[in-house]
Amino acid sequence: MGNEETPQSSRRTTRSLASAIPSDNTSEAPRKSISYKPTIYDLIYRNRGDKISSLENLISSFPGRSSQITEVLGHLGPLNSPMFPLFMYGGASSGKTSIVLEIFRYLRRPFVYSSCVSCYSPRILFESILNQLAFHRRVEEYGYSSVKKCDKPSDFANFVKEALVSVLDILKGKSAKMSAKGRSADDLGNMIYLIIDDFELVREWDKSSTVLPFLFGLYRMLGLPEVGIIFISKVSPDGFYSNSGHIEPIPLFFPGYTEDNLRQIFMLKKEKSDLNSCFLDFVLKPFSRVTRQVDELSVAFCPLYEKYCEPLKVPGSNFSWETKQKRGDAKRRLFSHLVPHISPSLNQVFNISSHDVKATSDVVKGRTSVKKLGTQDDELDFHLSVSAKYLLISAFLASRNPATLDASFFDSTGGPSNGKKKRKCSEKSTEQKEMAEQELLLKGPGTFPLERLLAIFQCITYGADISIDEEEEVHDDDDDTLENQGAQNDLTSNVLLQVSSLCNANFISKGSSCPLEGSTRYKSTVSEELAVKIARSLKFPISRYLYRR
Repeated sequence: MGNEETPQSSRRTTRSLASAIPSDNTSEAPRKSISYKPTIYDLIYRNRGDKISSLENLISSFPGRSSQITEVLGHLGPLNSPMFPLFMYGGASSGKTSIVLEIFRYLRRPFVYSSCVSCYSPRILFESILNQLAFHRRVEEYGYSSVKKCDKPSDFANFVKEALVSVLDILKGKSAKMSAKGRSADDLGNMIYLIIDDFELVREWDKSSTVLPFLFGLYRMLGLPEVGIIFISKVSPDGFYSNSGHIEPIPLFFPGYTEDNLRQIFMLKKEKSDLNSCFLDFVLKPFSRVTRQVDELSVAFCPLYEKYCEPLKVPGSNFSWETKQKRGDAKRRLFSHLVPHISPSLNQVFNISSHDVKATSDVVKGRTSVKKLGTQDDELDFHLSVSAKYLLISAFLASRNPATLDASFFDSTGGPSNGKKKRKCSEKSTEQKEMAEQELLLKGPGTFPLERLLAIFQCITYGADISIDEEEEVHDDDDDTLENQGAQNDLTSNVLLQVSSLCNANFISKGSSCPLEGSTRYKSTVSEELAVKIARSLKFPISRYLYRR
């Protein structure tokens, strides 16, 4: 890093260590610990040697996002303007975080940024915000400890208010000095902003039912108009509604990119624009039908572009772009060289790893064999215990079937109910019931309480040979009864643990509590294809338990 003239450091480096990096070459000198103390200017997003860009440059850097940038600037307002909490949401790789950071870089306003990817628990999130507000770094000098230990939301509310008041006092003092010197352009203002990224991950925390309402109500609890709060999420605000009262943040949606937007994005800061434009003419349309996420397309286009340019690197290749006829001939030759690699790369878009994607194909009898997406295999690609498979089937049935039909599908002995004949309903009530059931099916997978999941699980596993320890398949004849009884007790006591594990693996989504019942509701995220595959591995007749019109 010392040999480079202007190192491009990360955001954490620019806000904490950029001013401490020596400009001359110090590779030969012995390393010494640099005791750098952060200041208020470390809360500003800036790179070394940056110049204040114009609004036109900011908008041109993000094609297709001019309306979103203008709306964010409108919510932030002029200097020292209070704002209500803002909730920015949209799909992955839609430019939410990048746009927010560049806007604050353009406005030169101090903010605190925390991502729920790295801050994966309430304590880490709370301490990350407090450390930045207290200008504290977790280094060896301080034993890699935080400025304050904070586990409870109530403690965090008190600590963060004290820290914010002290930061606001510093900003007001700086603002008074700048106005006295007549340097209003360097004024940082009297506002501080809290940005929480990847906010949808908070729903997966153990104490999400209390942390979510607390974070949404933080603006009201602080009572500081000089504090702005911005939430960034991949999930819409509908996925966070709860029965607790708080000021709802202003939603701002980031839609997916169009094909024209993607072309403008990939044409930014590209050398050999004519060559890159011809390459995008060939690959952008088929790939945009599969995915429109910029990060996935970037990984897929990188090896394809190298393949596309390979004929140009061959010695003696006479490619010319001078006339229209020669340009067309060059495009045809490059395209014919690229065609065999497009189809394999299309099938690898969703299997992106940290390594570069290589366009590979299996040659069978002289033909290129490409594995298609969505091929059905009898075996599962992952391992699940028998009890977890039955729980997934139970959750799928609870989400697909109306709750009013559970009595007709299940009984205490498993299998369809064979009870006494019920009183014949009137034609009008039958029609109303069918209309309600049809409406439930049109709404998609429904939610269900934990009690209903366990009831269905008990019905479909009645008489099934399930044991928690699947490796011990052979038992002694003398202890057969005791071992079966112990296995059943172990199964009952571990069902809740299995449900929690399936929620963490996103097979079952955990929603907010129902205001009428007061209990947490769940929803199955498993597709019917996967549910049938799991049932086939258990030899379970799932079609007999599914409600179909």
